[in-house]
Amino acid sequence: MSDDLQKLRTEIDQIDDELLKLISRRALIAQTIGRLKQGNIYRPEREAQVLRRVKEANPGPLSSETTARLFREIMSACLALEQPLSVAYLGPQGTFSQAAAIKHFGHAADTTDCASIDEVFRKVESGMAAYAVVPVENSTEGAIGRTLDLLLNTPLMICGEVVVRVHQYLLRKEDGMAGITKLYSHAQSFAQCHEWLNKNLPAVARITVGSNAEAAKLAASEPTSAAIAGETAAEIYGLTPLARNIEDEPNNTTRFLVLGAHDAGRSGRDKTSLVMAAPNQPGAMHDLLGPFARNGVSMTKLESRPSGAGKWEYVFYVDVEGHQEDAPVAQALSELKGLAPFLKILGSYPVAVI
Repeated sequence: MSDDLQKLRTEIDQIDDELLKLISRRALIAQTIGRLKQGNIYRPEREAQVLRRVKEANPGPLSSETTARLFREIMSACLALEQPLSVAYLGPQGTFSQAAAIKHFGHAADTTDCASIDEVFRKVESGMAAYAVVPVENSTEGAIGRTLDLLLNTPLMICGEVVVRVHQYLLRKEDGMAGITKLYSHAQSFAQCHEWLNKNLPAVARITVGSNAEAAKLAASEPTSAAIAGETAAEIYGLTPLARNIEDEPNNTTRFLVLGAHDAGRSGRDKTSLVMAAPNQPGAMHDLLGPFARNGVSMTKLESRPSGAGKWEYVFYVDVEGHQEDAPVAQALSELKGLAPFLKILGSYPVAVI
């Protein structure tokens, strides 16, 4: 071994020793803060501020995304010193919902997979888990209707959001694509990979299942079957990736909501979500959007859904920039309360740190 290489390795050892001391010191301080809080130790607005600051201050050569992941895991481990956060997500293991839960809460969180979005809500509503992670929209396929419907009546509030880039893999237990007779996946994944499948596996039967993780599990037990799923599912079920990133839209992204018994304080870059109904009269929707325009509040989403109250009755889901405690948003919401026959604030929360 050359002297130069030995010197560099010695320097790395010294840096590692210093890092260990600093991380331990950070953990002790976080532990003290947890005791002083006397209640909820998870503050999404504070964690968002830390991750944004780390990404902005990052000098390289590690990417900002990698640096944020490292600090996310440090914060996760520090929180777990008090008590691991219990998080429910749409399972089974290997779904993009699990990836979103880990991205937001880190590997130290105590995560539980659920069979349906309804069960995820029930777990948190009943106190069996502290937080829920549920998909709400996909950049290719649009809104997740069941999540929107459940938000209408749940006592839970939105306290965060997670954005996950969806990369679909063709997975199989065997090597090679020869002999594949069945292909399993979720309906949305089939839609997201439609053109690739038409070109590469046009004659293979496509069988829709409840999740990509379930598809991977089935493919793992059937030698002539394959699945469309993510990298996590490949690792969990011992499958070989035959093709990577087969989605037709390279920027395909899914947005997830984090739900709990509270929303979040102001982080400096926030969203507020709400759902409202419009009176059945000409110009009613125009009037409901007026408070946002008059107060300079930018609306980032408007989605309509049947209300379930009667035929052709609808509610409207709205996302706006800013926290409900920000003066312009607060004024707009105050005006809206006098106009909308139904209005529910779903929560204010930090914009996802991508």
